[in-house]
Amino acid sequence: MTSATLTLPAPRGPLSAAVVAALTGGIAPSAAVGGADPFGEDLQLALHLCYELHYRGFAGVDPEWEWDADLLRLRAELEAVFLAGMAEQVAGGDDVAQVVDALLVEPVPGTGVSHFLRDKGEWWQMREYFAVRSIYHHKEAEPHAWVIPRLEGRAKAALVAVEYDEFGAGRAERMHSRLFADLLAAAGLSPEYLHYLDRVPACGLATVNMMSLFGLHRRWRGALVGHFAAAEITTAPSAHRMDEALARLGADPACRLFYTEHVEADAVHEQIMRHDVLGDLLEREPDLAADVVFGIQATELLEDRLGEHLLRNWRAGRSALL
Repeated sequence: MTSATLTLPAPRGPLSAAVVAALTGGIAPSAAVGGADPFGEDLQLALHLCYELHYRGFAGVDPEWEWDADLLRLRAELEAVFLAGMAEQVAGGDDVAQVVDALLVEPVPGTGVSHFLRDKGEWWQMREYFAVRSIYHHKEAEPHAWVIPRLEGRAKAALVAVEYDEFGAGRAERMHSRLFADLLAAAGLSPEYLHYLDRVPACGLATVNMMSLFGLHRRWRGALVGHFAAAEITTAPSAHRMDEALARLGADPACRLFYTEHVEADAVHEQIMRHDVLGDLLEREPDLAADVVFGIQATELLEDRLGEHLLRNWRAGRSALL
């Protein structure tokens, strides 16, 4: 068994401090969760620490913590606050076709992060973006794999087909997480797993936490499929803009490969997710429509929060990292 090499980050408040103390001192975690900011640095880091135990773990931390009852109880309280915070800020509903169609319509002129980087971004901002997104891309498609045993029929087969591409179609050097690690190295950044965890703000952790939450709970399988569909549908256009931004900046071809790969792959994945995965899932389980909508809307909410944070700081000439 490969030993974990990731070190625990510094706490950002009492909740994350309680988790770190438990994992390092072997004591039952104790913290008051009520009233915590669902999108704040402390709660998001605490959740990320809990979830990482289900991925690669931390150096010097007993793997048995993954299923510790006390830690799971604390995590459940953190999740309840996070879920409530997201639910309060999305419209909800159960019209999946409407929200999916809306994903295909981009505002003109575009004002998002990829538009900014394409049109006026500087290399230091691009490198910060890489560092922030590394938390997501180091886990490329891994949380979605948890939903596979919770699906059946055409939805399962189609989702596995998309995952097969995400994991390099059987070639380790083509896994999307590996391509992003190569991108980091080509940009002069560390390609090591979660190397920038201490520097990435809560808004850069939240989407990954949402994926982990949905993936670990069968209850939220519809929301995870909704998130996955939203990611696949919106990636190709933004990846194209990122490639244009990197071309303008004269970036190493290894940086561009990650995005050109997504332009091609996700254009196909969009159709598979819409028709084969979502279509079959909702035909079998129509009651999941509201959860699918929630997954899509929560993804948009968290991505918008991240984009606002990055652009607010960059336009003021400040770093967006901690």
